[in-house]
Amino acid sequence: MRDGQLRLPGFHPLLVIGPYVICVVAPLGAAVLGETRSRGFYQELSMDLAVAGLAMLFMQFALSGRFKFLSGNIGIDTLMRFHQLAARMVLGLLIAHPLLLVAPALWGHPAVAARMLSTMFTARVLRSGTTAWLLLVLLVPIAIYRDKLPISYEAWRSSHGLGGIAAAGFGLHHALSVGASRAYPPFVGSLLALSAFAIFSVLFVYGLKPLWQLRRHYRVVSNRKVAERMWEIVLEPRNGASIAFTSGQFAWLKFGRSPFHVSDHPFSICTTPNSRPRIAFLIKEAGDFTRRIGTIAVGTCAFVDGPFGTLTLKGRSPKGVVLIAGGVGFSPILGILRQLRAERFKGSVCLIYGNRVRTQVLFQDEIEAMKQELDLSVHLLLSEPPADWSGNVGELTAETLARCLDFSDLAERLYLVSGPPAMVKGVEKALRARGIPRRNIIAEHFKFA
Repeated sequence: MRDGQLRLPGFHPLLVIGPYVICVVAPLGAAVLGETRSRGFYQELSMDLAVAGLAMLFMQFALSGRFKFLSGNIGIDTLMRFHQLAARMVLGLLIAHPLLLVAPALWGHPAVAARMLSTMFTARVLRSGTTAWLLLVLLVPIAIYRDKLPISYEAWRSSHGLGGIAAAGFGLHHALSVGASRAYPPFVGSLLALSAFAIFSVLFVYGLKPLWQLRRHYRVVSNRKVAERMWEIVLEPRNGASIAFTSGQFAWLKFGRSPFHVSDHPFSICTTPNSRPRIAFLIKEAGDFTRRIGTIAVGTCAFVDGPFGTLTLKGRSPKGVVLIAGGVGFSPILGILRQLRAERFKGSVCLIYGNRVRTQVLFQDEIEAMKQELDLSVHLLLSEPPADWSGNVGELTAETLARCLDFSDLAERLYLVSGPPAMVKGVEKALRARGIPRRNIIAEHFKFA
């Protein structure tokens, strides 16, 4: 962890935010310039919000395209959270579009407003816009509450992607067929450019990347159970080198004969770059796909899309490190620990590792052995300990963290946090309450829905 190491690949955040704003504002500005603005206030506002919403809808494809130049220095988890927030904004803008058109009648003559809305939603000339509107009203709430619905991840992801493409296509047709600026070349050009970028994003994820993976596929060389409901899968490239990664990062994995399907899932790498060409992942039996993880046979083809993630020490030179992990969140933390040992890190290292029961604790013997090579203190926590447990008891709360973090230099250390989203959020809040600067806390919030 020397000064001067290369940063993770990717544009500076300002070089991502700036073009995004320009892409959203450009069609809106063209629409304003291309209209005479002779309509009433509510009608003009309605049209402007619809154009902005459509532009943001096109940009949604880029945000979810796993472009490393976008996510490298921002973090793909941050990018996906913005994607989710932007989806809500798009829905709000486009719901407001028809309501604003009838707003003058809505307050004083609600029956008239209802008839106007009914006419708009049934008019043949507005059918493409109505279809796009209805698709978004379905797609966004389903994505928000996906975990509570009886549908598999693969089925949701396929329908979400196809539905988004259809909504964007119908929305584009609506804007170019009935909009007041449809004959203004800058307006038409800006929307067509955004739609082309959206199409490229889709082709990149579902066409170009799988083609690249097909030529650089891996095979499973080991699949073993390492703890209760926890498996370690080791991959090796069939030809060529494996992906270049930094300890703590993750990748999307697919298993099977073809990479042209949507059943890939993100998993953290638990090995170090020194172990290449082999790379290993810790995977917990939890969801639709992972319940079958133990059935993946040695020799199975695997496809890797990565690496991603900013939960890494690359480019940082801490004097002391605190690693906080909950459950399967230990996978990237283990990779970081192994890297610290390989580099003979001289600073102080503190590991705080929480689980529900003892049979879920991973690689305890290896952790103990690391104490011989690192200045390492280990705090294992169990929320449901056995009778003979002599370690820490409880969950990763502010109180248990306070018992473990008894250093005088708390604010000078670097904290890396990994685990379930609620745990990570709670730990971050507890650390901030202890006076830890935000810049000293590195965490990733994974919820790709």
